[in-house]
Amino acid sequence: MATIDDLQKLDIRIGTFLSVEPVEGSEKLYKEIVDLGPEIGERQILSGIQKHFTPEELVGRQALFIVNLDPRQMMGLESNGMLLATDNEEAPVLLVPDKQVPNGSSIH
Repeated sequence: MATIDDLQKLDIRIGTFLSVEPVEGSEKLYKEIVDLGPEIGERQILSGIQKHFTPEELVGRQALFIVNLDPRQMMGLESNGMLLATDNEEAPVLLVPDKQVPNGSSIH
């Protein structure tokens, strides 16, 4: 079981996709540049959602991201965060705010 202290360790923020492009050599990964607000700035995040979304569907949209994970190397690129999504039987569903909010807004 996770405790409230465990949950409070995660820094979850709202960000906007600025650019999205396929990672060369991968059929799953996108390289996303995400605006996470003035405190954090722009980050490169890699997500395995290429089969389910086009770049045009993502650019300009807001979503939730975990921003305080250790960087991770994938396909020779560094990912500095994690896009939050849930799976259903057909495709992932992005976790998104129900209205536009400032980039960098924290979830609590």
